[in-house]
Amino acid sequence: MSIKVLDQSLGKIVLIKLKGSKIIRGSLQGFDQHMNLSLENAEEVADDGTPTTLGTLIVRGDNIIMISPPPA
Repeated sequence: MSIKVLDQSLGKIVLIKLKGSKIIRGSLQGFDQHMNLSLENAEEVADDGTPTTLGTLIVRGDNIIMISPPPA
């Protein structure tokens, strides 16, 4: 089921919560069976909502706590 949601989210903006309370937002370009994610135009979102540009990013799956797909 989670793979289907990620498939439907390809090319769209997703919000990712990481261990250590970091939040990253970016365009999902790909993923694998370990839930490693490839993001483009990634930004780290600070607690006050201020984004910091990161660019293209690979997020290792074991650091991910939550993935929020785009609204349907």
